[in-house]
Amino acid sequence: MSPIDTPVYVVDDDASVREAIGSLIRSAGLKVQTFGSAQEFLTTPRAQAPSCLVLDLHLPGLSGLDLQQELAKADIQIPIIFLTGHGDIPTSVKAIKAGALEFLTKPFHDEDLLNAIRDGIAQDRRLRAAPHQDGVVGSSRPWRQALAYAAKVAATEATVLLTGESGTGKEVVAHLIHKSSRRAGGPFVALNCAALPEALLESELFGYEKGAFTGAVVARPGRLEQAAGGTLFLDEVGEMSPAVQAKFLRVVQEREFQRLGGTRVQQANVRVIAATNRDLHAALASGEFREDLYYRLHVFAISLPPLRERPEDIPALVEHFITALGPAVLGRPAAGITREAHERLLAHSWPGNVRELRNAVERALILSDGRMITPEHLPGPSESPREAAPPIAVQDDFPSRGLDLETTERELVERALRHAGQNKAKAARLLGLTRTKLYTRMQRFGLS
Repeated sequence: MSPIDTPVYVVDDDASVREAIGSLIRSAGLKVQTFGSAQEFLTTPRAQAPSCLVLDLHLPGLSGLDLQQELAKADIQIPIIFLTGHGDIPTSVKAIKAGALEFLTKPFHDEDLLNAIRDGIAQDRRLRAAPHQDGVVGSSRPWRQALAYAAKVAATEATVLLTGESGTGKEVVAHLIHKSSRRAGGPFVALNCAALPEALLESELFGYEKGAFTGAVVARPGRLEQAAGGTLFLDEVGEMSPAVQAKFLRVVQEREFQRLGGTRVQQANVRVIAATNRDLHAALASGEFREDLYYRLHVFAISLPPLRERPEDIPALVEHFITALGPAVLGRPAAGITREAHERLLAHSWPGNVRELRNAVERALILSDGRMITPEHLPGPSESPREAAPPIAVQDDFPSRGLDLETTERELVERALRHAGQNKAKAARLLGLTRTKLYTRMQRFGLS
């Protein structure tokens, strides 16, 4: 059985039975909390909802069946295993019909109860995962707040700006907004602005007519046309060049655009959701991002919290990834994860956020070959997702006539390109730039 953090609750008025069941559950590696009556269960403050409820049928005062009905009225979904000292078939049928998972008669075999609890935990996981559509997993306060904002803005046509570190789930939230909007029946079209150089980004976004440039042998619609009636998601919008920014401003301002090489003005029937991991305020100050476009995109901003600020969501995310990735990676469901491995994951800072966690779980599934994931299958504390580039040596003294910053920057770009064998992606990594920024500098310095 895979250890979990949520406890199994036991309600029985017989103290010796409570203690025996509690010991049995603890011996299986699970948390347990016991209660002597239904009233005690209902009135005791609880920090966590139970994963399963082992409930005696004949309790003093409020009976087990009465408690089941009270929970149903409050729409509280807990897998219930009934225990009784009498083989009462009509009562057992009534309990099962009301949603009970199992009905065991005392004395029962320990393994029968543990198997029923295993089934209850599995059912509880499915219940908890039900609202986790498209990977929207988590119940922490900052994550719930972000999702609440997403739900509010989804019903409108407002432009949305999603901010947050890489890997925090910006595209997942963008999908959620789209699927909850009036445009849900239309397409969801995504474009990563950091993945393409300026000229290619412009043609991908706006489309082009035949003969618009060398190689344009046929006309081609851009992402704006492909997203008509739906949502256009612009990821890493902070990497968009100033020239493309100026053209896209017309889209969000006038709701119209033209293909490259075209003269016909087309309507932009799209809802725009943009995302960035950059500090756009700093980009505004440096002149890298247009102020007018910023305010057009910043109609409704949602900041997504990094994983280190929502560590309580890690167990649910891990279970979600194990369930989702097991069949895809292994061709069969995965066994689960040990408590020690859970603790290792909770101790990690996750600079790469949810994406890094997902990759770690996928790697662990491969290494464990479908067996229980242990700490040995996980990255060690010293393993970092990225290594810092060594600092470039700089002379302590400036030349008496000063430095030409443009020349120095050009020389650095040339050095990086030479060192990378003209591989632009590698050169961009050496310089700590996105490929779009590298292309922009290469054009500025006449190196393209």
